[in-house]
Amino acid sequence: MHNFISPLVSLFNENTNPVNAEPMAKYMKNLFPYLGIKTPKRKELLRSHIIENGLPETSELKQITLDLWELPEREYQYAAISLLRKFTKKWDEDFIDLFEQLIITKSWWDSVDGLASWMVGEHFKRFPHLRDKYINRWMKSENMWLQRTCLLFQLSYKDKTDEMLMEKLIMQLIGSKEFFINKAIGWILREYSKTDAEAVINFVENNELANLSKREALKWLKNQGKLRIRS
Repeated sequence: MHNFISPLVSLFNENTNPVNAEPMAKYMKNLFPYLGIKTPKRKELLRSHIIENGLPETSELKQITLDLWELPEREYQYAAISLLRKFTKKWDEDFIDLFEQLIITKSWWDSVDGLASWMVGEHFKRFPHLRDKYINRWMKSENMWLQRTCLLFQLSYKDKTDEMLMEKLIMQLIGSKEFFINKAIGWILREYSKTDAEAVINFVENNELANLSKREALKWLKNQGKLRIRS
């Protein structure tokens, strides 16, 4: 274990809460054990650790991330993601391979969605020449979490969204029986509806989306009273 992590493990262990741990694990389908440290407290502890020990060198970040990812309790994966975000402007091109490894390891929505939007989305902004290569590879991989990442990496792009790419990826995944794929289709369309409502309405009306995708896509427009009803 990297020496940056040992004091953090001690700090987290000092703040375990078994009363919280059980419902936190249950919420995540008991896929991972938890220490029972809720998000505000976890962020506070990580912040204290960094104040005490400083940030690691960028050259050490990959190993630290992987070491945190190997620890059993889920809070350590959350800490790894929080730490990575502090280095957004320092990632080298090949960090994309680290993100890929994290996406397919200990995969669940709570880690994948942050990696997709915060990591992959930002990385493709900084290194746009990587985008098509990895999107094509991930779409062909048949790995649900990599495909979900392809859908969600543009979540925060707003008017910079590549609408043609978004629609192309959705069309490739229409007919999927995977809940997390159909949910992601609706989610990215819902976010884009805040930028171009007409485009999303037209897309939903003209394609055979799963009911879940359709509901999610139109949810924000409906709640805002902006859903135009066509006869």
